Amino acid sequence: MEEASLDRLEDRIGYHFNNRYLLECALTHSSFTNEQKIRSYESYERLEFLGDAVLELVSSDFLYRHYPDRREGEMTKLRSSLVCEPALAYCARDLQLEEYIRLGKGEERNGGRQNDSIISDVLEATIGAIYLDSGGIEAPQRYILEHVLSDLEGKLLFSDSKSALQELAQKQGQDVVYRLLEESGPNHRMHFRVAACLGGQELAQGEGRSKKEAEQRAAYEALRRLRSTEHACT
Repeated sequence: MEEASLDRLEDRIGYHFNNRYLLECALTHSSFTNEQKIRSYESYERLEFLGDAVLELVSSDFLYRHYPDRREGEMTKLRSSLVCEPALAYCARDLQLEEYIRLGKGEERNGGRQNDSIISDVLEATIGAIYLDSGGIEAPQRYILEHVLSDLEGKLLFSDSKSALQELAQKQGQDVVYRLLEESGPNHRMHFRVAACLGGQELAQGEGRSKKEAEQRAAYEALRRLRSTEHACT
C-alpha cells in the first residue's frame, strides 16, 4: 500500500502510527493473506479481537460516566446499539476505511468491500492497532470518542432506525416496505438507492453500497422527517 495513501488515512483517523505494520495488518482481510505466496502481513482478525475488547471498555466507561441514572440493563442495551455491526460499519464508512481494505480477488468480486461485517471488523482492528502502537488506552479512547461515540443521539437513532420505523408503522396498523429505486456500478462497487414507503406513500430515500445500508439510511431519514413533523405540530 502506498505511503501517501496511508498518510491520508492517518490524517483522517487522527492518529499517526510509529509502526505502520500494525495499521496495514488492521486493513488486511484473510482472503488477501491466503492468496499471497509470501505472507508479509497478518490478517486483521487478532487485532479485531483486541480492538473489540478495548471498544467495550471505552464505551462502557463512557456510558457509566454520562448516564449516572441509568441501570445496568439500560446501559447494556445502549452499548449494544452503539457498537453493533451496522453502527460500526456506518462509522467506518464515515472514515472511508472500506477504500483501504486489502481483499483477495474472490472476496473483492463477491462484494466484500461493501460487507458490513468486514467493514465493522476493520474498524475494531484499527482500534486494536492504535492500542498496541500507542502502548495505552488514551489514544484509542480519543479515536473511539471522536469517531464512534460522537453524535450519540444520531447514531442511536441510525442503529435502531429500521426496527424503530417498523414499530411506528405497526402502531398505525401498517408495514414498512422498502422499494429498490436504483442499482448501479460494478460488482465490487455496487451502489443502491432505496425508498422507505408506508401505506403506499414514500417517506424518504436512502443510498448505500449495499441494500441493507440503503434501507437503513432510508429508515433513518424517514424517522427524522416524521419526528420533525411531530415537533412542528406541537
